[in-house]
Amino acid sequence: MSVDRTLAALADPHRRGVVALLRKGPLRAGELAERTGLSPAAMSRHLRTLRSAGLVEETHPDFDARVRIYALNPKPIAALRAWLEETEDLWAAQLQGLKAHVEKRK
Repeated sequence: MSVDRTLAALADPHRRGVVALLRKGPLRAGELAERTGLSPAAMSRHLRTLRSAGLVEETHPDFDARVRIYALNPKPIAALRAWLEETEDLWAAQLQGLKAHVEKRK
């Protein structure tokens, strides 16, 4: 399930930090490492996980194919949001049913 991969990828605080930075716009891998205080190797591992989960997309500028620019992919977050809304609706219905049951017994 894609929601499982999204949640697993977002379980790490460094990866959530990367997502927060990319909300403001695309950044190079080096910029992400610098802003998060991670080594380039550690950032590379986190970006690989985020890419595998589909949370980020990698592009290369025409002027230098060695440069990697990362941007958020909104689809996994939209799927997560939809799942959360469904879950919230289920719990709200359950709680309404419990409330009605308790009020009947009074």
